[in-house]
Amino acid sequence: MTVSKSLPWNKPCTAWALGAVLLAAVAPAHAREGEVLDTLQLHGFLSQALVITDDNDFFGPSSEHGGSLEFTELGANVSLRPHEDVLIAAQVLSRRAGGESGDAEPKLDYGLIDYQLLSNQQRNIGVQLGRFKNPFGFYNQTRDVAFTRPGILLPQSIYFDRTRSLALSADGVLGYYEERLPQGTLSFQAGVGRVQAGDDLLETLRLDRFPGDLEPHTSAIGQVRYEHDGGRVVAALSTADVGAHFDSRQPGLSDGDFYFRPWVLSLQYNAELWSLTAEYALRNSGLEGFNDPRFNFDTTGESWYLQYQRRFFDDWQWLVRYDHLLANRDDPSGDDFAASGAGPDHSQFARDWTFGLQWTPTPRIMLAGEYHYIDGTGWLPAQDNPEPSDTDRYWNMLLFQVAFRF
Repeated sequence: MTVSKSLPWNKPCTAWALGAVLLAAVAPAHAREGEVLDTLQLHGFLSQALVITDDNDFFGPSSEHGGSLEFTELGANVSLRPHEDVLIAAQVLSRRAGGESGDAEPKLDYGLIDYQLLSNQQRNIGVQLGRFKNPFGFYNQTRDVAFTRPGILLPQSIYFDRTRSLALSADGVLGYYEERLPQGTLSFQAGVGRVQAGDDLLETLRLDRFPGDLEPHTSAIGQVRYEHDGGRVVAALSTADVGAHFDSRQPGLSDGDFYFRPWVLSLQYNAELWSLTAEYALRNSGLEGFNDPRFNFDTTGESWYLQYQRRFFDDWQWLVRYDHLLANRDDPSGDDFAASGAGPDHSQFARDWTFGLQWTPTPRIMLAGEYHYIDGTGWLPAQDNPEPSDTDRYWNMLLFQVAFRF
């Protein structure tokens, strides 16, 4: 089941206007205004970062003139419960991560109606209709809120910012099931809908050089998750089957199809003062159906990271992380890719050492700093580095961020 593109949540809008539209759509006529408004919640967040690199660019011209300030996140969300079994929730997000200033135009991040079919001490069963956040790994559903991330940047081998639109959300229906067991909680989510295939995906696939449109297919995503002993141990398995059709307007070039089929295994151990997190992914992706065989490909990439976080002085936290990406398991060094003339070998991998520090002086304010030493350019955004041959294999990145929420 999918949601028509003509619905309001496919257009930029303010948080208050969206809340009014959703309320009018489902609020029961007999409900008293005061009772409904008592459940109204409004929240928001803002973060601004400075990105400095010695070589290559990330989120704007970060290697020039003292760095880039083109990493800004601004969001507002609203939720309302017109009935004890119905929740209406939406979030509008303005995000700029390099590119043009117009990229920060507010967009609907999620907008849904959540109906609980069953809710008791033993289990929850429900369904969400609208634009829902994709359950993918540990962090995808809250990835744009700085306070929910372990560092300024998420592990780029799993949570790509260069193709983030593909993973963010889908327009359709999501079902969920949660069972409380004697020693933990088992949950399952599965959704069907149309993903957001944006310009970032076109640029990464290098299809932006040709006239045409990339239209998403109806796709599926699912996750099973288990939390043991109140969240001391957390494990999850996520998968998806995502597709899109390229409608070519280039003379002599036929239409083609894109597919993406990832599997992500996530594990985490939480102690009183520290956490250890690891995620491993296999990503099968490709293009098919083009009459020019140079466009078609099928690869399986591999990603993983290991991350350690330590809390101290109540409001401080540091982390160290190693993040490893291979674009193609059959060509780990990128030599075959380079020999074909498609680009430099170092564009096919990335090995990233990250060291970060966060200070949260109040629950509403966070200051953070982060250093990356990277071998490879496998997750560099194409919009910031349009000529892969001009990039350097070894590079350093320093980030500073201030975040506020209410």
